[in-house]
Amino acid sequence: MSKGRAEAAAGAAGILLRYLQEQNRPYSAQDVFGNLQREHGLGKAAVVKALEQLAQQGKIKEKTYGKQKIYFADQRAFAKTDKRQLETCPSQSLALLARSHTMVQSCAPLQGELKELSSALTTPEMQKEIEELKKECAAYTERLKNIKAATNHVTPEEKEQVYRERQKYHKEWRKRKRMATELSDAILEGYPKSKKQFFEEVGIETDEDYNVKLPDP
Repeated sequence: MSKGRAEAAAGAAGILLRYLQEQNRPYSAQDVFGNLQREHGLGKAAVVKALEQLAQQGKIKEKTYGKQKIYFADQRAFAKTDKRQLETCPSQSLALLARSHTMVQSCAPLQGELKELSSALTTPEMQKEIEELKKECAAYTERLKNIKAATNHVTPEEKEQVYRERQKYHKEWRKRKRMATELSDAILEGYPKSKKQFFEEVGIETDEDYNVKLPDP
């Protein structure tokens, strides 16, 4: 093995040994590869080889379950825990669980406040929006000023006159349309051809031909 490869193998073995001792739980070679590949860039073959080497050296333990091998830290490398410490573990766990629950509850309002602040405008954004609103307001003010200064306003009387004339012409339109329809229907009773052919021969153009509809009264 070249010097470079030997150093790389030793580096991988050191990384894996530290990882197994820090986690202190069993892993397969695939688990170790998946957990460390992104951070350290170790290849699958290098991980398998380093784990087997560490097991042969007695630095970690290896167990075989069926076709799979499991690796974990040698427990002799850790300080022994006396019986009194083991007895206090459940109460310590409950205390830590209660503390964790309290911290989660205290963080809830802070998370809500953070979410609200994150969605709010920043000071520069708010200043920019204020300037845009001022410009928009000035434009509307100028437009209103010009409208008030104009001399061609429609008076209420003129407006009322327009509405009356519109109603008059609308009524007349309906009246004439009804008369024309009744007249053509009377003629068509004795006409041997279709209504369309009759209109074409006479030269009658209807509102429907030009997609014109009577407006609402």
